[in-house]
Amino acid sequence: MDNLWVAIVYKRKGIIDKLNPMSMKQSLTGWILKGIPKKVLSHYTGVLVHKPLPAPVSKMSVKVFARYYNIDLKEAELSIEEYKSIGELFTRRLKDGVRPKGEEPLHPADGRLSMYGELDGLRALQAKGKTYSLNEFLVEEAYASQFEGGSFYTYYLCPTDYHRVHSPVSGKISRVRVVPGNLWPVNEWSVENVRDLFAINERIIVEVDTAKGPVAVVMVGATNVGQMSLSFDPFIKSNVPGGKDVVKKNYSPAVEIQAGDELGTFHMGSTVVVVYSKEFQVNWDKEFGAPVRVNASL
Repeated sequence: MDNLWVAIVYKRKGIIDKLNPMSMKQSLTGWILKGIPKKVLSHYTGVLVHKPLPAPVSKMSVKVFARYYNIDLKEAELSIEEYKSIGELFTRRLKDGVRPKGEEPLHPADGRLSMYGELDGLRALQAKGKTYSLNEFLVEEAYASQFEGGSFYTYYLCPTDYHRVHSPVSGKISRVRVVPGNLWPVNEWSVENVRDLFAINERIIVEVDTAKGPVAVVMVGATNVGQMSLSFDPFIKSNVPGGKDVVKKNYSPAVEIQAGDELGTFHMGSTVVVVYSKEFQVNWDKEFGAPVRVNASL
């Protein structure tokens, strides 16, 4: 009964559209998340998991984390004994050569291809029967309008995955924007029930100009994503305490990037959305939810 009551409250507040078995099953968790300060919780979770602990505790926690999430340590750049915290293991680099580059555009991350397709005007599909506005997601209508008739790919990263994001294309990074927002979870329940999820969560938008047209690589924050950072600009970070305004940074000269180069890091897991302009021809040859590897060709 408690879960049903919470689901009803959620529906009345406009957070979910309908009552369904998934809503009732997970609504208690959603209600708790609604009430807690998710940004503060996420910030300090990030601090905690990256904090080095006394050596015996650190080694044990890292090994337990790796075993629990079935992390493939054979692919990691370092041996497990060299990681001083769960955060270091979580943000690990891979050994050279384990993700060979295909023909661009490339997949930007390890994870699950949760959704993809052609844009409907300037709307992208979030879940079956639910879309979100590219104008809101990319913040500026003039920039979003460049993607009309284009396509999008949405990648979900779980704790098992490698959590560095790479560029899907070669080009020049002209601008980055950090957009403050909520830190709702990006799990299946949230994607299916929270309206405009990706457009209301905190995110970093990396604008890449290519010979074919613009590409937007968007790192989307979520609950317990302590921070998102960029590899090419150490001064850009998300979930900074007190941050309420959109942070914009133009690059002159633009930052040159090659397909497969590292762009940034999730310091806990989340979602990447890549938006392509109509000049890009992409093939729809995977099922929703299919696992993908960074640097593999679309």
